[in-house]
Amino acid sequence: MASNYFGKAFRFTTWGESHGPAIGCVIDGCPSLIELSEEDFLYEMARRKPGQSKFTTQRKEEDKVQILSGVFEGKTTGTPISLIVYNEDQRSQDYGDIAYKFRPNHADYTYHQKYGIRDYRGGGRSSARETAMRVAAGVVARKIIPQVEIHAYITQIGEVKINKEDFNRDFINQNPFFIGSPSSVKECEEYLADVRKRGSSVGAIVELVAKNLSVGLGEPVYYKLDSQIAQGMMSINAVKGVEIGQGFEAGQSEGINVADEMFYENGKLQFSSNNNGGTIGGISSGQDVIIRVAIKPTSSILQEKRTIDIHGNNTTILTKGRHDPCVGLRAVPVVEAMMACILADMTLLNKMVR
Repeated sequence: MASNYFGKAFRFTTWGESHGPAIGCVIDGCPSLIELSEEDFLYEMARRKPGQSKFTTQRKEEDKVQILSGVFEGKTTGTPISLIVYNEDQRSQDYGDIAYKFRPNHADYTYHQKYGIRDYRGGGRSSARETAMRVAAGVVARKIIPQVEIHAYITQIGEVKINKEDFNRDFINQNPFFIGSPSSVKECEEYLADVRKRGSSVGAIVELVAKNLSVGLGEPVYYKLDSQIAQGMMSINAVKGVEIGQGFEAGQSEGINVADEMFYENGKLQFSSNNNGGTIGGISSGQDVIIRVAIKPTSSILQEKRTIDIHGNNTTILTKGRHDPCVGLRAVPVVEAMMACILADMTLLNKMVR
């Protein structure tokens, strides 16, 4: 498994398993003299960590980041930054019954076929536990691009579409659903409570907006801003689709209706719209980058399903343990972190070519 890193100029490599002693990441390419402390990670890691509401897995992890290298006297040194988070609340016994069975819609079967071995305790490397270190890398990435504002939020949970009429950005982090609509909270609570009661799970759609980008981020052909956004987001556990700007609607539109017309007003370039989502020809236009990410339902559910075992026998499976009824909720800070890493990488690459 040689593909555990992301990025070129700003690169991070994650390591560790869900039920191992620890998880971690190594960040390479971070400039020197950037102020960084372990306290800087507390807020973002807390947004992602499990067990904060009845609508997420009840696994309890402090997710406290320890800096092992790359920082001296509170500032980055320009050398690799190594970060570690110790796992504290593994319950590996919950997975004993499925050691020889493959969970449908999970990575069990494909991992076993590819490597001839798999860590059945929570999925090992395929577990969403790995995303904690992406969030940690995103904290460092944001310090490289402090002028860029990145915020994500849920626009749909299963069948429930979030009301856009009373959207309030400040409300996103004031509720367990990462939604911007106060009027939608009760419906989300009732809906997810019913999903959890039935032992099922649902998907979600996350929308992200990145503001204050400079013009020129991204390469024209094989390292486009679009392609890196798609790659980065699709690498997140349970992501099954990515839209940039108008996305799939562009496939059913006429050119005149999607043209982001340009004009000068008071000596400043303006756009009539942002159907391209802030990228043109794979390069940032200076407009807001707008994307949407589709998250599939959590694979592990408390309902019996047909499957096979490692010996090729037909059988059934009922997954026990602590699982999210909607894993998309905790994906919000992960999506933000990946965007921060992508934009930090593109920013540093841009400096190299000028």
